Amino acid sequence: MSAAVAESGMSETAVAKARGVRFFAAAGLIVAVHLAGLAVLLTTEYGPFAITLSVLAWVFVNCFLLVVLQRPGVCAALSLALIVILIALSHFKFGILQLTLTFLDFLIIDRDTFSFMLSVFPRLQLQLALAGLVAVPLLWLVWRFDPFRVRRRFALTGLAATTALISAMSVVWPEQAWEPFQGVNHVSSLARSGVVAVSRLASTGWIEVDPPTNGPLRLAGAHAAGLPMLPPAETCDATAKRPHIIMLLDESSFDISAAPGIKVPQGYSDYFKSIDGKKRTMIAEATGGPTWYTEFNVLTGMSARSFGDLKFYVTRITANRVARGLPQALKRCGYKTFSLYPTYGNFLGARAFQKGAGVGHFIDMADMGVAQDMQPDKFYFDQALKVFAREQPQHAPVFMFVYLTANHFPWTDVYRPDLTPPDWTPPGNTAETDEYIRRQVMTQNDYREFIAALKRDYPDQSFLVLRFGDHQPAISQKLLEPGIDQKLLAKRLMAADPRYFSTYYAIDGINYRPGDLSSALDTLDAAYIPLVIQEAAGVPLDPSFEEQKKIMLRCNGVFYACRKGAEARRFNRLLIDAGMIKGL
Repeated sequence: MSAAVAESGMSETAVAKARGVRFFAAAGLIVAVHLAGLAVLLTTEYGPFAITLSVLAWVFVNCFLLVVLQRPGVCAALSLALIVILIALSHFKFGILQLTLTFLDFLIIDRDTFSFMLSVFPRLQLQLALAGLVAVPLLWLVWRFDPFRVRRRFALTGLAATTALISAMSVVWPEQAWEPFQGVNHVSSLARSGVVAVSRLASTGWIEVDPPTNGPLRLAGAHAAGLPMLPPAETCDATAKRPHIIMLLDESSFDISAAPGIKVPQGYSDYFKSIDGKKRTMIAEATGGPTWYTEFNVLTGMSARSFGDLKFYVTRITANRVARGLPQALKRCGYKTFSLYPTYGNFLGARAFQKGAGVGHFIDMADMGVAQDMQPDKFYFDQALKVFAREQPQHAPVFMFVYLTANHFPWTDVYRPDLTPPDWTPPGNTAETDEYIRRQVMTQNDYREFIAALKRDYPDQSFLVLRFGDHQPAISQKLLEPGIDQKLLAKRLMAADPRYFSTYYAIDGINYRPGDLSSALDTLDAAYIPLVIQEAAGVPLDPSFEEQKKIMLRCNGVFYACRKGAEARRFNRLLIDAGMIKGL
């Protein structure tokens, strides 16, 4: 009998029995944790492919942790906690954006992401702290009593095998564009998105761009030596009298009479006409949802499609990395720039992105004193009037980007029935379609009151207003081609069929008639909207916009799709060489 055993008063048999109990208890605990992980996956993943891929992802996480820690009990517990947290975060994201978690959410982790979560769930910080206080002691106990060790060579083999299998499955059966919008298969979708993101970054980087030439490409009018630069601010007379500019983002709005068999109120389509009586079409880069694609287009004059599969994160990717756009150009000419943003400014890095693009005064939902987004449009119009009233003593022209939200989905519920116009009569379509049109009529009435207020309060000042639909509503996909096969519809959407991406843009003037509408083509990609505004306001174009106007004219209003992306890639290279895009 050993001295230690003798001193403790225990027999060797008792010690062996105690070790056996500890061994089987630890093994049982590890098996139980793995079974719990499997149960979580089976209740959140649907279909043999998704279940297989999620199990491989579970094994991958365990093997990765084993390489570092070598303790299977601790690794199993950490893996289970990680999977549960990932699924919870995916549900949270889906509830906000109708999109499940992807690899890019972790590749582009920024302060705004956590700030937004805390804004939406103010008690989350306390809950995380309490969870940490509970989890740390439990993990320490598992670590203390885990008798097993796994060789790193074995763990590395498992890691390599699961990586190869996940990659092969993701390549052979690539994720379809609609799958992340289903709200299921959180772990398998996350694993597949990682393969897509890594492949994309390895092949083209963050943005599609022509390779560097022997010397930097030069923008027209730029300096002959060194990197091209914008003309100095004094080349734009900041003292010249120019109109105030209001850019209105009309949520989910387009002329729904384009769909066959739709009944609309009398005079409905007149709202989509400009000051010259023309109806103009804007081609958005989104349909049915992502407003921030169009936000990116109209503020920077660039294409979100240049970011390929990463475009969903375009505002986060480009935050503080793109210093070119409409607000920047207007600031050079003496404009004070404002954005009235309808939700928290940390949503998708909106504040950082817009400030980088030249927005000097970013006013979000909290700054407007509301605790809930999707306010009636009159609320945002009134906020704009308050800004004008506050800024008028300074006598500087104002650029203001205003978001309207009343027409946000869903249309299955009646939004603010108390605001229904007194003369409203449902046209006789489905209830959902009639609700969509009712909200559009509400917007039209609020807009007319806003214009009347500007005329009344500022009779000696001029205003240029450009309003546009950021994308079509999701319901348009079942109205434009009734009965279309879903697979064919998916192909049309993937091919950016203009029928599903066409909205409108309209130009109005208050005490002002635009002198130059040469850029206001009948059909125009959203990235050209900054050109229309600048020329309509009499603002001289800087070299980057001069170059972009040449592209617009030779491509007849098409931007990204012109010459299969060649024009956009070349233009992106120009902007990089000019120092207007950095770090991409």
